[in-house]
Amino acid sequence: MPRRRIGFWYRIAAVISKPPLVVLFKRDWRGMENIPAEGGFITAVNHNSHIDPFAYGHFQYNTGRVPRFLAKSGLFNKGFVGVMMRGTGQIPVYRESSDALSAFRAAIDAVERGECVAFYPEGTLTRDPDGWPMTGKTGAARVALQTRCPVIPVAQWGANELLPPYSRKPSLLPRKTSRVLAGPPVDLDRFYDREMTPELLKETTEAIMAAVTRQLELIRGEKAPETPYDPRRERIEQRRKTHTQTRQDRTRGAAHSAREEGLGT
Repeated sequence: MPRRRIGFWYRIAAVISKPPLVVLFKRDWRGMENIPAEGGFITAVNHNSHIDPFAYGHFQYNTGRVPRFLAKSGLFNKGFVGVMMRGTGQIPVYRESSDALSAFRAAIDAVERGECVAFYPEGTLTRDPDGWPMTGKTGAARVALQTRCPVIPVAQWGANELLPPYSRKPSLLPRKTSRVLAGPPVDLDRFYDREMTPELLKETTEAIMAAVTRQLELIRGEKAPETPYDPRRERIEQRRKTHTQTRQDRTRGAAHSAREEGLGT
């Protein structure tokens, strides 16, 4: 499958976004040779800043294989932003869809047409206190298993130093370095020809996220935690702590009331 041309609108987007990125960031880009020259594929990217899609997009644009991001469908109806989203071939995600595979049908079609589809498998900015990738959602795994396309793990670091997760105040000085590393395709052969069960999707997602994390370890020169941060597990633990605290408060309140009643007799 031949590669798709970058196209007019993507070049306009590059003209708008590349100059500030060049000013804001030095670059340490590696692994471009792992980006397929032809055919459809997926990139799985860690997410640690609201501006890292631009930093990663700059890297990917320079490989000649532009990414098609999945984005909220509402963005496609917002004036100039919507024009750019549609013109650059980004992929709307209709969150109201109850069928997860149908929600990613456009991504599957794009891969089958020879496109690069970029996934942020974490689904949101990482909540790991040290910026490591969290557990992933299964969208990238679904598309990968459906299409059997290459999955390229990509790690990035630097945009988060300019604009930390969940922050609105950038740190412009000193000038930051955008570090991006694309690794070799994730070996998913052991997952093919199996029933598409939740367990299979979980295993496949874990393999993809482990590959992304390995690339980030290389960038940072340190080891990631053995167990990735799991927002769902943290929510359950927080609810358990809240429930325990509520019971303790009620017990203390009842004991206090009993003492007050005893003093009043």
